[in-house]
Amino acid sequence: MPNLIMTKQRPSIRATIRVVPAIGMTVIASAWLARSALADEPVAPTRQWVKATAYAIPKETATEGEGYFSIVPGHDGRLYIGTHANAVNSWLVEFDPASKAMKIVVDAHKAIGTTATGFAAQSKIHTRNNVGVSGKIYFGTKQGYPAAGEKREDYPGGYPMVYDPKTGQTKVYPIPVPHHGINSITPDESRGVAYISTCSDHRPGPGENAVFLVLDLATGKYRELIDTEHFYGFIVVDYLGRAYHPMLGGDVARYDPRTDKLERLKQTIDGQPPTPQTRLALTPNPDPINWDISPDGKTLYAQPMTGNALYAYDLAAEGGGDTLVGRTVGMLVPGAKAVDCRALCVGRSGTVWAAITEQAPEGFQLLHLVSYRPGEAQPIDHGPVAIANPDYTRFTDDAGKALPFHGGTITLPDGTLTTRHVILGVTEGLDGNVYVLALQPYTLLQIPDPRK
Repeated sequence: MPNLIMTKQRPSIRATIRVVPAIGMTVIASAWLARSALADEPVAPTRQWVKATAYAIPKETATEGEGYFSIVPGHDGRLYIGTHANAVNSWLVEFDPASKAMKIVVDAHKAIGTTATGFAAQSKIHTRNNVGVSGKIYFGTKQGYPAAGEKREDYPGGYPMVYDPKTGQTKVYPIPVPHHGINSITPDESRGVAYISTCSDHRPGPGENAVFLVLDLATGKYRELIDTEHFYGFIVVDYLGRAYHPMLGGDVARYDPRTDKLERLKQTIDGQPPTPQTRLALTPNPDPINWDISPDGKTLYAQPMTGNALYAYDLAAEGGGDTLVGRTVGMLVPGAKAVDCRALCVGRSGTVWAAITEQAPEGFQLLHLVSYRPGEAQPIDHGPVAIANPDYTRFTDDAGKALPFHGGTITLPDGTLTTRHVILGVTEGLDGNVYVLALQPYTLLQIPDPRK
C-alpha cells in the first residue's frame, strides 16, 4: 500500500489507491502474519473495533469509487453528499437516515446545461458542502483528471451551486475564474454573500492558484480578494462575519465585511511561530489543512493532513493585533508512526470529529475515529472502525469476478472487514450518528456516537 507522496502536483487520491479485490487482500493479510511469525516480527495488535453500518452511494455517480470532503447534514436531517465520475459528470446525493434511502437530487450537468465529456466535464463535487441559515445546500464543481492529449484549458471552470431541499430547485452561478475548479464555498446569507476558493490544480505551474473571492448571491457578481496560493483551503466565517482562508507559507487571509478590509494575519502556536513539525506553514508544498469552526463562531480548529495533532485558534481573543493566536489541543492517534487526515468537522454539538488513518502493520491505511470537546484534556481516539454489514453491496459480478474499483476493503484474518484507503469526509448527523465517506466503492459509514 503506497503512502501518499507530496509532490509539486496536487496530493493525489489515486496515488493512495491500488485496486485489489477484497478476497485478495485476505490472502495478503494472512501471508503477512505468516512472515511475521517466521521472522519473529510483532503481529498486529488486538484491536477494539468501533462498528459502522455501510451504505453504498449510487455507483453510477462515482464510477471509479472516489469522492471527497462533500458531506453535510441539512436542516431536514438528511445528508447531502457530492460525488465524482471522472470525465462524465457529478451529482449531489441525498441520504435519509430514517428510511436508509439514497437518491440523486442534483445532476450537475443538467443544472448547468452542458453535455461536455472528458476533461471538459464537471467531474467532481469537491467542496466541503455547507448549509445556509435558510437550509439551502452550498456546493461547487471541479475538474477531474486529463487524459492523454487533453489540455488543462479544456476545462472551462467550476460552478458554485445552491440547492434548496424545500423546493428541489438548484441555482447555478457563473464560473468565477476560468479553468479553475471550486474548492470551497461558505455562505453568509445575513449579508447576501458566499465566499469562494478556487483550485487551478497546479495549472499553470509550478505553484497553485487558489483565488479567494466574494460572491454576491443576488447579482451573481464576484469580487476577487487575493490569490492565496494554498490548495484545498476551506473558508470559515466567524461570529463577527469575518471570513478566513489559509495562505501559502502559514499566514491567514481574513476579510471583514464590516470594514471591507482584507487583512493578512500571522499565526502562533503555543506562543511561537509554527514549526515545520506542526505542518501548518510548509512551503512551497503545504499540507492541505482541515479547517472547521465551532457553532458559536469563536474557535477555529485546524489539522494538517499528515500531522498527528489538532490545533485551536481563539477568534474572540482581544489584543491579537495582526496575529492569529493558536494552541496545541493534543495528539489524535497516540503512537501512530504515519497518519493521513483529510476528514475533520465540528458538529452542531460542538464536538470535533476526525476520521484519520494510520499506516497499519499489515500495510494498509487503518481508519480511526477521533473526537474532542472543549474543556477536555486531549482528543479521544475511539479506535479503528470495522464494517458490521459486509454484504452491504456486491463486490463481484455474476461470474464471481471482482468488480473494478471495489478494492477499498480488507478482510483481516479474524474476519473483521475494514476500509483500507485514506478517508475524505466526516460529519456529525442530526440523528446522533457520525458519518464517514470511504472509497472504492464510494461508501457512507454510519457510526453510533462512541461518546455515549
